[in-house]
Amino acid sequence: MAILIDGKQLAQKVNAQTQQRAAELQDQGITPGIAVILVGDDPASQIYTRNKHRLAVQMGLKSDLYRFPTDVKQATVLGTIKELNADDDIDAIIVQEPLPDHLDAVTITNAIRPDKDVDGLHPSNLGKLFANQPGHYPVACTPRGIMRILAHYEVPLAGANVVIVGRSILVGKPLLALLNNANATVTMAGRHTQDLHQLTEQADILIVATGIAHFIGADAVKKGAVVIDVGMDRLPSGKLTGDVDFDAVEPLAKMITPVPGGVGPMTIASLMEQTVDLAEWRRNG
Repeated sequence: MAILIDGKQLAQKVNAQTQQRAAELQDQGITPGIAVILVGDDPASQIYTRNKHRLAVQMGLKSDLYRFPTDVKQATVLGTIKELNADDDIDAIIVQEPLPDHLDAVTITNAIRPDKDVDGLHPSNLGKLFANQPGHYPVACTPRGIMRILAHYEVPLAGANVVIVGRSILVGKPLLALLNNANATVTMAGRHTQDLHQLTEQADILIVATGIAHFIGADAVKKGAVVIDVGMDRLPSGKLTGDVDFDAVEPLAKMITPVPGGVGPMTIASLMEQTVDLAEWRRNG
């Protein structure tokens, strides 16, 4: 039976540390601030945004939400970002995805100041990450949370054979860089990769982020592997599940993340932690 990776418990520990750091900044007259831009009425985005706002306030952060209708003009969103870039009370800016098709997500992301880019998606920050440059810069929150999970559970990375299934800019690509920087041997694949199972069944660490429920079954997993499921999928019954068939894979794995309660809580905890990081870095260098 696999060790169940408790992302919720780890997130509580991280949040307590972040809250303490935020309180220390407040003693200096600084309240770390995060601004979230939400476009449209996607139910999942609204729930996720509400949860982030609630947690930020609970932790003593300044949290501002900017809501726009689905048909908002791109110039309006860019104008808001320009104002937030110049607002000294805001340390972190995040644009909630998905965005409507008529908006250019790349242009919008690139408009955020790199030192306020709490999602770590600005080309400047991604470039530093892939170059493994020293210094302070944000990285994508889900990969950051996954790295924290692997460290907490003392999963060896140097020399490990890691397979990432999913090539998104939010998860797969920054995670590939982080793992490479930790001296892992990393293979990135996607849903269209030929003979995918031949890759995944060799992985010491298998990370899945496809957005397809139960995309990975027992026949695709090496016995004793560490399995990290990033998926958050809804079955027709309404039940929340992951990209990995948990019931089938859990007996084979050494460790596995559940859905919910695995990667998700650590993503939000990393967002709060990185907001405080940005507040400190912006003022202290």
